[in-house]
Amino acid sequence: MQTRKPINIPVVAAPMQESDTAETSCSNSEIVALMVLGDSMAPEFIEGEILVIETGAPATDGLFVIGSADGEFIFRQLKRDDQGGWWLHALNPAYPDIAIAGPDTIKGVVTHKKRPGSRKSVKYYVPH
Repeated sequence: MQTRKPINIPVVAAPMQESDTAETSCSNSEIVALMVLGDSMAPEFIEGEILVIETGAPATDGLFVIGSADGEFIFRQLKRDDQGGWWLHALNPAYPDIAIAGPDTIKGVVTHKKRPGSRKSVKYYVPH
């Protein structure tokens, strides 16, 4: 059997292109996946499930989000109270709500979740 020599394929960064058009709300969006750790969002989200998050997506009341609290990222539901204040709400009542300045502090919105090892376990949270 004849062995082949490895082929060197150069990897280079794509050049940044400047655009004359104004940035849209989607211009800084990326899709990332994170795994649920802990029980703060139980029973809707259980440890080990994979979350798909769109960074830069607009966050509104009631959406599941990745926010920032005390310099750390945190997975919660975004809530607005009757006085116009914003909160990161844990579904598990054992965890307190966290006050935030507003939806501008949200890092990403959960679009759907999936249970590892199950092809049919996808659940969507925002229109796709």
